[in-house]
Amino acid sequence: MEAYRDKSLSPRQRAEDLLGRMTVPEKVGQLTQRLYGFGVYQRQGEEIRLVDAFKEEVARYSGLGTIYGLYRADPWSGKNFDTGLDGVLAPKVRNQVQRYVLEHSRLGIPVLMSTECPHGHQALDGYLLPVNLAAGATFSPALLEAACAVSGRQLREMGVDLALVSALDVLRDPRWGRSEECFGEDPLLASRMARAAVRGVQSQGVDVVAKHLCAQGETTGGVNASAARIGPRELREIHLPPVKACVEAGARGFMAAYNEIDGIYCHANRWLLTDLLRGEYGFEGFVMSDGVAIDQLDAVTGDRTVSGALALNAGVDMGLWDTGFAKLEEALEKGLVSMERLDEAVLRILEIKFRRGLFDEPFVPENNHWQVYTPEAFPQTERLADESAVLLKNETNLLPFDESKPLRVLVTGPNADAIYNQLGDYTPPVRPGSGVTVLQGLRERARDTKISVTYAPGCPSFAREPLMIEGAVERAWEADVIVAVLGGTSSRFAGGEFMSNGALKTQDMATMDCGENVDSSLLALPGDQLRLLERLHRTGKPVVTVLIGGRPYAMGKIDRCSQGILCCFYPGPMGGRSVAKLLFGDLAPAGRLPASLPDRVGQLPVYYNFKDSYRGMSYYDSKARPKYSFGCGLTYTQFAYRLEEAPGDLPREGAEALHLRVTVQNTGARGAHAVPQLYLHRTQGAVTSRVRALCDFTKLYLEPGQEETLTLTIPREALCQWNWAMEQELLPGKVEWFLADGGKEWLKGSFQVK
Repeated sequence: MEAYRDKSLSPRQRAEDLLGRMTVPEKVGQLTQRLYGFGVYQRQGEEIRLVDAFKEEVARYSGLGTIYGLYRADPWSGKNFDTGLDGVLAPKVRNQVQRYVLEHSRLGIPVLMSTECPHGHQALDGYLLPVNLAAGATFSPALLEAACAVSGRQLREMGVDLALVSALDVLRDPRWGRSEECFGEDPLLASRMARAAVRGVQSQGVDVVAKHLCAQGETTGGVNASAARIGPRELREIHLPPVKACVEAGARGFMAAYNEIDGIYCHANRWLLTDLLRGEYGFEGFVMSDGVAIDQLDAVTGDRTVSGALALNAGVDMGLWDTGFAKLEEALEKGLVSMERLDEAVLRILEIKFRRGLFDEPFVPENNHWQVYTPEAFPQTERLADESAVLLKNETNLLPFDESKPLRVLVTGPNADAIYNQLGDYTPPVRPGSGVTVLQGLRERARDTKISVTYAPGCPSFAREPLMIEGAVERAWEADVIVAVLGGTSSRFAGGEFMSNGALKTQDMATMDCGENVDSSLLALPGDQLRLLERLHRTGKPVVTVLIGGRPYAMGKIDRCSQGILCCFYPGPMGGRSVAKLLFGDLAPAGRLPASLPDRVGQLPVYYNFKDSYRGMSYYDSKARPKYSFGCGLTYTQFAYRLEEAPGDLPREGAEALHLRVTVQNTGARGAHAVPQLYLHRTQGAVTSRVRALCDFTKLYLEPGQEETLTLTIPREALCQWNWAMEQELLPGKVEWFLADGGKEWLKGSFQVK
């Protein structure tokens, strides 16, 4: 028996033995992921035919390394409930594909299955979560980890090996269409949420490929895949902490980003993918390319073979839809890559397959148990939505509604009754009735109360329909309060043309205002929505604006025309029910802003943690600060903070951390969540500091009158700076600390590093 078939040997031993038996084409085949998995089959009723292109690819390499997106369903893939995989058919076809690869592989090498999981599985009946920006607003890594674990269980039962999880992007420019995929603008918040996502999915036996490495959220002008024009210090302070957190959480893979950093494409950046990721951070898994990104290196090489070699030598181990890696055999013959580097990459892929047990049990049970993961059976997605909404404004305590008294509520706006507008990009088709819109949630909650709910559409998301506005205004005169559900959409289901990597290419008419390749120069509500809001405001009736979108919007006009504002980044399928619970007071708002909201687009950048070397956002014709900054968020009660023990001075040698002990008390009449946030500002050091930098945070629920004493930590690393030689150094000097919550500074002080 060949050693690689011996189960008693370690995955590495088995992989090394198998590697020695492989031809160069077979090795190259393990590194390619050229096929669109949703295109390897055709469905007619319950019958499935594997297409010739798939069979030719298997024959070309005597097997396959990985297949992307077998289960993917959306307008780009062309898969829906008639043409895609659902029920028992899903695992059945997965096994059919695996069986064909095994039977036509000389050495019997199974194929890995990779799939998109940016906020749940992008498959028919996939368990969907609120988008990352909503998850970040919860300030609760534990909630996200629990929800991701449900996704992981479903993925495992469907036979998925690699989950492609958005976890690394830090939001620095809200004009970027992929803002929704970020956990926020702060590196500490992003790191903790990224760690939670990795742990949640991998706890169920599915390997995470964390994306995108690195600094994709920096952008130039908010344009997708544009240059990150930053130096190594900004890279380390802002964009690399989530990467390090994912390594520490045990992520099995990383996906390189499309962008360049200071002139070097990430896919060609050996310092980033090898020296830092493997040498400094100790990562031992594999690096995957983003879709067709290797071929895009032609912009600097002018040669597809050279592009493939450049990416491999930089540290990319697995391609995605490109042709550059298909030319690695030619690159080897030309001396552009070494056999040693080729074998290194192949060994990583083979070891994953052995470690996952694919050689010993390549198939999964053919049943539909994976469909039991619904929001009703697994409420983790709804709980995430419950705590993600951020109450920004509540004049005259307009909210929550008092259901003991008669109240006529008019619900209006394009996002009031549009389920896909709650779900975000990378979303599959959903079955009718599988989600709850805001209108549905409010009607359901108002049943058997003295509150009546009426509805007028108000306006479309994008088109201008003056008669619809007039209809909503007419109904508004009969209402006591107006709930205007406004915002945008990343839904691909209204039409559009897509690029080879799945990003939007063109829109015949505006159908999306957020999503991949949908960047904004204005950050304004699309279509007639501002006009609708202004007309409603002029009626004199109180207006509660519920914002549902994938990015921060310019808030100036929205704020002036609203007595109440509830900000909901795409809250997922159960988001409408969560909004209803919050408006009726069944829950108190618990979210805090994960990203600052500009008053107007010209203020950008408005992230809170700018450098102290200049006066950020200081213009003669605008406020110095946006009204709604990172960490803001109201609730239906009041809190009081009392200092118990301030952090003392820190010796440069010895102590690893300082601590702040505070007592927080709910002094109001409703139970609610407090989210104490500890910020630092170093006033002396080797390089410029940030005016504020989040150092620690926690979240706790307190009943009326309840108080709790808690400890927040200042780790030694938070006090270090990257000095002129780009070495982390702890220097003496004064450090200021600030304790904030809800946008208010409660306590402050200082200490010395000696």
